[in-house]
Amino acid sequence: MKQLLKCAAAGIVMALCSAGQASAQEVIVANVIDGYPARAMWVQELTNFFIPEVDKRLAETGNYKIDWHESYGGTVVKPKGVLEGIQLGLGDIGIVTTIFHSSKLPSQAISAVTPFVSADARAVARAVDEIAQEYPAMRAEFDAQNQVYLTTGVVLDTYQLYSREKVEKLADLEGAKIAGAGMNLRYVEGIEGAAGVRGGLTDFYNMLQTGLVDHAMLWPEAAATFKIAEVAPYMLDVDLGAVNTKTLTVNKDYWEKLPEEVRTAITEAAVAYRDHLADLAMERAAASHEAFTAAGGTIIELSEDERRAWVASMPDIAAEWAAGLDAEEQPGSEMLRAYLAKLEQAGSVSMRDWTAGLGN
Repeated sequence: MKQLLKCAAAGIVMALCSAGQASAQEVIVANVIDGYPARAMWVQELTNFFIPEVDKRLAETGNYKIDWHESYGGTVVKPKGVLEGIQLGLGDIGIVTTIFHSSKLPSQAISAVTPFVSADARAVARAVDEIAQEYPAMRAEFDAQNQVYLTTGVVLDTYQLYSREKVEKLADLEGAKIAGAGMNLRYVEGIEGAAGVRGGLTDFYNMLQTGLVDHAMLWPEAAATFKIAEVAPYMLDVDLGAVNTKTLTVNKDYWEKLPEEVRTAITEAAVAYRDHLADLAMERAAASHEAFTAAGGTIIELSEDERRAWVASMPDIAAEWAAGLDAEEQPGSEMLRAYLAKLEQAGSVSMRDWTAGLGN
């Protein structure tokens, strides 16, 4: 009997301790936003990977729990509105599509101004993130928008060209209308008579279907997700390169109120999310090629000579980008050299020396 009473008493004490611990746990609300729909890969993985990663880290101590409120697909902001939405506090955490904001976030274009360098999403993601940590200028651009930079996101292994009609060589693009977003519109400036038409991932299907454009630059996973083969049954395998187009950020006012433990959990999960996205982009690349052909699409590989002709036709967008930052007393040329050196160390071989136009 005494033993039973002791066990019962111990059980009550443990229950009380557990109740005390539970009541001490602080619940923090986090509003997460993106203008793209939930089916977009980086949004899916925000739900399926990033959020559980944060929860897992916080569960180790049990001191804090986040009550996640997710709003995607234009319910709070449109794709181009995430930067302003996070700035104004319409969301606490969000994925900014940086290609829409070249004037406010110029240093984010570092991979976009260096096409034909690397189709390795993992190497590009790590290199851009390292530049952001080594050069405060990149993070300062987000600070000016009342945000804290968490990590970059490379969600594409490489841009390819999707067309309504068959394309086999650069001359087939002369006089064409080519859809793109942001800096990649400049890739077509050296093609005679070609015109870049600005659009976004959610616009490309209709732009191609209606004949507003003849071609669109996007990546295989997105082409599969948004059923581009239905309106552009030809993919030109050109390997324009991987580009960082997404940045995970958090509202600065919100961030400053978070406990240190929560900040650490979010920061660590963000880096894991970066690597996970890049891995996923590479893993899905081959499957997306297969999905494109299964949907009736045809893949045509651009020859090495034609690829060299394309990159040689481009204006020196890297030197122009660097000079623009240099003029604002930011280390544009230095960041460009450092970034390309990181990719070279990772095994990338550039088809053009994008540092050739830089000053000493």
